[in-house]
Amino acid sequence: MSTVKQEFRELTFGQAINEAISEEMRRDPTVFVIGEDVAEAGTPFKVLSGLVEEFGTDRVIDSPISEPGITGLGVGAAMTGMRPIIDIMFGDFITLTMDQMVNQAAKIHYMSGGKWKVPMVLRTTMGATRRSAAQHSQSLHAWFSHIPGLKVVVPSTPYDAKGLMKTAIRDDNPVAIFEDKLMYSTIKGHVPAEEYTIPFGVADIKREGSDITIIATSSMVHIALDAAIKLEEFDLNVEVIDPRTTLPLDKETMIDSVKKTSRAIVIDEGYDQYGVTAEIASMIADGAFYYLDAPVKRMGAMNVPIPFSPVLEDLTVPTIETVVEKVKSLCGKD
Repeated sequence: MSTVKQEFRELTFGQAINEAISEEMRRDPTVFVIGEDVAEAGTPFKVLSGLVEEFGTDRVIDSPISEPGITGLGVGAAMTGMRPIIDIMFGDFITLTMDQMVNQAAKIHYMSGGKWKVPMVLRTTMGATRRSAAQHSQSLHAWFSHIPGLKVVVPSTPYDAKGLMKTAIRDDNPVAIFEDKLMYSTIKGHVPAEEYTIPFGVADIKREGSDITIIATSSMVHIALDAAIKLEEFDLNVEVIDPRTTLPLDKETMIDSVKKTSRAIVIDEGYDQYGVTAEIASMIADGAFYYLDAPVKRMGAMNVPIPFSPVLEDLTVPTIETVVEKVKSLCGKD
């Protein structure tokens, strides 16, 4: 039996996203990008740099500063046969897109009896500790995860970012992708040169372990992996699972892991109250109750506006040190 050897390259998180979008735009002429500063500026984070030079301003479109308008154009374009990628500069600004996403994009297929579909991607950012203050630092992916009809993606690695982006663009449903803004240039990883996609609703076991399961999203995956290395000093073997999508959610993989380890911590950079951590912890408590040796613990952003002060901001989200202490306490090693 012959095997195909894949060529691997190391790309940054941002480069992987750029490559996914450019490949899909070459493959499908109905794909286009619209948003604030996406063309000449290549977005403030430079993720889309080079796209306008290759595809022109007809397919990489700088828009006015109007998030509701951008998203509404995307919904209409998607309903009439295009596959738009809507760029919302900061995740905090999805507050302005809620009617278009929640009442229009998410419901049109259902309300039309399946006659209409909205194959669009809304990509935006998440994540604190960038010193961007209260209106540019929130992680609001739980909001869209609450809505039937939407799909929500939270990639943590360049490999996942590219594969999930390509899947999102090809999906016939509206998809929201939340990208941690700090990872664009700091996180690097191997990405195949060959074509690949990653299906939604399939979690990834980033690290196998036997003593405790940490379920982490986006940037918190890297916090969890670094904490797992430190916890080896205390003879604790940590399993780290990345859901990759919060909607759909791969419940089976997470429940099976907790059944094996008997302990679980859920980490997410969104607000702790009514958040992603609460949903996943509830799911684990329901699906693995009789296997648990300790309560399921949650770690999220503090329930306060994100401060501008660096000292205060760093206290609002989980860190390697706080995760290590939480795991030690749960495992009786404190």
